[in-house]
Amino acid sequence: MSQKRSIFEEVGDSPAQKPAAQPGLIDKGNKGARGMIRAWLVVLFVMVAAMIIVGGLTRLTDSGLSITEWKPVTGALPPMSAEAWDAEFSKYQEIPEYQLQNKGMSLTEFKFIYWWEWGHRQLGRAVGLVWAAGFAFFALTKRIPTGWTGRLALLGGLGGLQGAIGWWMVSSGLTGERLDVASYRLATHLGLAFVILGFITWYALSMGRTEKDLMQARRGREAKLFSMSTGMLHFAFLQILLGALVAGIDAGRTYIDWPLMAGGFFPPEPFSLTPVWRNFFEDPGLVQFMHRIAAYLLFVFGIVVWRRSRQSGNARTKRAFDWVAVMLFGQAVLGIVTVLHASPLHIAILHQLGAILLWVLILRARFLAQYPIEQSIRGS
Repeated sequence: MSQKRSIFEEVGDSPAQKPAAQPGLIDKGNKGARGMIRAWLVVLFVMVAAMIIVGGLTRLTDSGLSITEWKPVTGALPPMSAEAWDAEFSKYQEIPEYQLQNKGMSLTEFKFIYWWEWGHRQLGRAVGLVWAAGFAFFALTKRIPTGWTGRLALLGGLGGLQGAIGWWMVSSGLTGERLDVASYRLATHLGLAFVILGFITWYALSMGRTEKDLMQARRGREAKLFSMSTGMLHFAFLQILLGALVAGIDAGRTYIDWPLMAGGFFPPEPFSLTPVWRNFFEDPGLVQFMHRIAAYLLFVFGIVVWRRSRQSGNARTKRAFDWVAVMLFGQAVLGIVTVLHASPLHIAILHQLGAILLWVLILRARFLAQYPIEQSIRGS
């Protein structure tokens, strides 16, 4: 006996089957190995952060000019014999740094600075290989989520550009009367490293959540807080570039009193070089003064941003800005200690590590202002 049909059922030879639910465009965008890609990005993040620290140590130990040639492939092998070491040392003895500053250096002392620079370059090669292997694997196995191929390829392009800029920087110290690399080239090199680290951080944070979650979270974005944190990010980047200028000419070891400089607010004879623009890159007093003033302004602006974050209704967003404020204060203290102790290696590198942590914390707080994490009413 046939069953009674529903008045809403289409008449046909057989009962209509319920069609399977089809995912929307947002859900389709979730295809890909997001977890695996995020893990790969975290590995790249650690390696790039290590590159920045090793690069800082290379600069602080005056090791950056110990290798006078750029051989991206064959340069991966260090000298393997006494004759090879003598040949490398002979090349170094021809540049101004040796002739004007390190004349009489022994082969053992040369090996010390050589290994620092070789390690820095080797780590750069390792970063490139990890990126290339990961990108090729995810691309060939079609595991890259929709819309992410270009963004992940960008990391490799910036990495290649960074290698070229690294040599452009080193080459500035191999000719003429300059004892070190040009400070503005050092700032460019360090600045691009932080840009790469920033992209990796943002991508890793994005990969930690689904596209659907991000689209929904964006509806609750805090536009004003996002805009202010973007301004703070740019301000911090400027301060990082000024710090590179300080490191490039050892300006942190010239005026070691605080809050004054040589007993005054303004350093003595800040515009002694000609043309005038050179003073903003090469005068130790003026460069350190700019770094100090920018630090004060960044600190004040950071407090303003933190105060604005108190108005957020999201507990995790507020906590993220709390950590930014804590690290901002810590970095300011580290900067003062670095100056008062004439930038010893261990304190100076800790100050650089502080810059990395502050950079990442600002990016995380900015991300949460753009994509706040859902919370219950009780947690607001």
